[in-house]
Amino acid sequence: MTAPATNRVLAHTGARYPIIQAPMGWIARTQLASAVSRAGGLGIIETSSGETANCQAEITKMSALGLPFGVNLPIRFLKDDAMLRFVCASGVKFVTTSAGSPAKFIAPLKDAGITVYHAVPTVDAALKCVDAGIDGLVVEGGEGGGFKNPEEVSTLVLLQAIRAQVDVPLVAAGGICDGRGMAAAFALGAEAVQMGTRFVSCAESPVHANYKNAIVDAGVTSTWMLNTKASPCIRALKSQRTQAIHEAGLMPADSFADIQRVYFDGDMEAAPALAGQTVGLIDSVKTAQQIIDDTVAEFFAISQRMGALAAARSFG
Repeated sequence: MTAPATNRVLAHTGARYPIIQAPMGWIARTQLASAVSRAGGLGIIETSSGETANCQAEITKMSALGLPFGVNLPIRFLKDDAMLRFVCASGVKFVTTSAGSPAKFIAPLKDAGITVYHAVPTVDAALKCVDAGIDGLVVEGGEGGGFKNPEEVSTLVLLQAIRAQVDVPLVAAGGICDGRGMAAAFALGAEAVQMGTRFVSCAESPVHANYKNAIVDAGVTSTWMLNTKASPCIRALKSQRTQAIHEAGLMPADSFADIQRVYFDGDMEAAPALAGQTVGLIDSVKTAQQIIDDTVAEFFAISQRMGALAAARSFG
């Protein structure tokens, strides 16, 4: 399929750059989202924490800043329709849905004038979403942190497979933390990228320094896919706690009961510390502005070099 004449993700979001911050529970709130949006990307406010009143307050606070932003609605984790109704009445213009079928959410969101993208881990899910009328897709490869499909397919393969069958805008997620990853994703048909682990470890992220340092110090093999014999499957940093889960193949039901101790107290054994394989590519804590500026500069440098090769019909 031919590339569109304009970047549809930018048109849908109002952001300056097609770089989206992932909706990490408890982490993706105004402090982080506003820093990303001010830097030219698109901050996203989470609702997966289940703290309905707090998340609604964050959406209101973010709205008051006058910055482009979005909200994530994780269908499986919403207790009722209170968050959906609030978002529809809030003036939010961009929503990502995830963790379940978006079919019942699309009509009320679009009736409220909201653009809706859904996160998909498979080609079949992508096709169903397009048939249901979704505006765009977040294509989540197995390299990413957090909740994953146990039948993991890399972003490299999944992006190509989905682009071959749909023409809606695609956001590449999983395994991307810089301009090299962004350039690769665009070469495969993406019109934007989503970064989670990179922004968890940025200066404005609210998480404890121990978490940020664990990401910076990790290598490319420093994460495990956990709970692969059940659901949900997750990718998290290696630790004593996650080693036990990895060896058992199953995750105790209370594994995330103390997740906020990881995030805000820095106790890296209190719960699985979610992170993607890009931990091996991140070597320092940077501000959101530095991350986005560096990513954009590297993206255009690579694009220019590849364009020169194409113009010269050369492989370098």
